[in-house]
Amino acid sequence: MSGKRSWIRLPRSVLVGAGVLDELRAVLADLHLDGPAHVVTSPTPASLVGGRVHDHLGQSTETVIEQASGAVVDDVVAAATDATFLVGVGGGTPIDIAKLAADRIGCGFISVPTAPSHDGIVSGRSSLPDGQTRHSVAADPPLAVVADTTVLAAAPWELMTAGYADIVSNATAVKDWRLAHRVKDVEYSEYAAALSEMTAAMLVDSADVIRPGVEEAAWVVAKALVSSGVAMSIAGSSRPASGAEHLISHQLDRLAPGVALHGHQVGVAAIFTEYLHTGPTGEWRQIRDALAGVGAPIDVDALAVDASTFIEAVTSAHEIRDRYTILGDGVDETAAREAATATGIITG
Repeated sequence: MSGKRSWIRLPRSVLVGAGVLDELRAVLADLHLDGPAHVVTSPTPASLVGGRVHDHLGQSTETVIEQASGAVVDDVVAAATDATFLVGVGGGTPIDIAKLAADRIGCGFISVPTAPSHDGIVSGRSSLPDGQTRHSVAADPPLAVVADTTVLAAAPWELMTAGYADIVSNATAVKDWRLAHRVKDVEYSEYAAALSEMTAAMLVDSADVIRPGVEEAAWVVAKALVSSGVAMSIAGSSRPASGAEHLISHQLDRLAPGVALHGHQVGVAAIFTEYLHTGPTGEWRQIRDALAGVGAPIDVDALAVDASTFIEAVTSAHEIRDRYTILGDGVDETAAREAATATGIITG
């Protein structure tokens, strides 16, 4: 035990609440960040809050991106040569790009989410396209997170339910992590696992307050996204929030690109993988009912994916990366269809 060491990188400041965007300048002062900043955003967030962000930054430049790619990271790095820090403003894509670019440059970045769609707003992981799928890349977490719940509550409702589903799926990700620890001796953190599980359980129990246009919903989901990101930072990997359900989602990205939101895909996949973990009488119904309670997809029809595509994703997802999960060396097609039918993900 005496030889164990861990370097946990966490944000220094996290502000969640109504109107906290107007405290951005105070956050920068507290972190002793001055000089020119470079903002990474996308068209809609730029039009909604871009002006307010630039007002607080003073001297600043901006890159508006349409999609994530390694080339876009290169573009941001080139555009931010005079910046002392970066600011990611928007949903997952601008924040992931800002995170990777800041890591490349060797400067800090501030996360200003405008949609509660996934836990990358606070974690030390970024998701980038890799051919026809996506992969997770390590990078330093933000120096600070400024999550204005007034802004988040005004985001399209499907982004809220996607963030909700992303966190609820942590329940199965942790089961996969424990399984990998037992079977493959994968490094495991009880603290990170407990935080991730608690966060997922709290969201399941809070399904009745997750309603469109309600700031309390944004508050609950945003806090959960922060907790999930912290769990990944403690673990030093994405394991607390990414298991077989994410592998299935990545495979759906390859087979049916751009059809459904990431969080919705992992939510439906979590119903499936929970069934594999605990069987017909297990906890998959709680996951399904929680997702249905907030209006998130619970079957392939709601994802706009056909049954055969989902089954193909499930049976081939283990090939995505070297990460041991309940999928093992692959799920038999007949078994996959039986599980997907039993859970109502597919019919017939």
